Amino acid sequence: MNMNDYLLDQIKPLRLKDTVKSAQKVLRNNHITHFPIIENNKLLGSFAEDDIQTIENNNEELVEHAHLLNSFFADEKATLLELLKIFADNDTNIIPVLNEAKDYIGYFDLRDVLDVFSTSPFMVEESETLIIEKLRNDYSMSQVVQIIEASGGQLLGLYISEKNLDNVQVTIKVISEEINEIMQTFRRYDYKIISMHENDIYLEDLKSRSEYLQKYLDM
Repeated sequence: MNMNDYLLDQIKPLRLKDTVKSAQKVLRNNHITHFPIIENNKLLGSFAEDDIQTIENNNEELVEHAHLLNSFFADEKATLLELLKIFADNDTNIIPVLNEAKDYIGYFDLRDVLDVFSTSPFMVEESETLIIEKLRNDYSMSQVVQIIEASGGQLLGLYISEKNLDNVQVTIKVISEEINEIMQTFRRYDYKIISMHENDIYLEDLKSRSEYLQKYLDM
C-alpha cells in the first residue's frame, strides 16, 4: 500500500520568524495537536498545541521558544504500522513527512491513516480473533504460524499485544472453520488461550466436569 496517496499539504508549515499569534491561529483553525516548523524546506521540528497555547505574549516570535520544538517525522516510504507507532509515541494527530533528501514534503493526518487501517483485510475480513499467552522465552512466531496453518487456518495477521518480563500475549486474526482445533493445538503446545470463544470444547469440558463434581459433593 502506497501511503503517499494520503500525503497532505493543505496546512502550511510556519517558520521561526512567525509569531506565536499566527501559530495559535493555525492550531485553532485546523484542530491539530502539532504543527511543523521549516527553514529552507528543512524540518526543524514541531510545536505542540499545549505548549503554544500557554505562551502569554503571543506577539513574540516562535524563535523565542525554539527549545519547545519536538523532533519527530516519517519517511515518505513509511509503512502503515510505522506511522501508527509514530502517532502513538508522540501523542499527535499530524506527522511531518520527509523525502530521501530530508526535505519537508507534507504531512499525514491521523484520521486518514486510521481509515486506511480500518479498511484493511486485517480488520474487515470475517475472521476469528485469538489472544494467546506463552512464556516469553518460549514464544516463537514461526511456531504460531505453523500451528494455525497445520490446523487448516489462514493467518491474516498477528501482533504482540502485551509483554512483560515473564509472558508475552499475541493477538491473532485467523480465518478458520475449525477454530476449536486451532485452540486445542495451541494448548497442546502450552499456549494459554486468553480470549473467550463460544463453543470452546475445552472450556465446555471443564464446565461439565465441574458440574459433575459439584453434584457428587452435594450427595
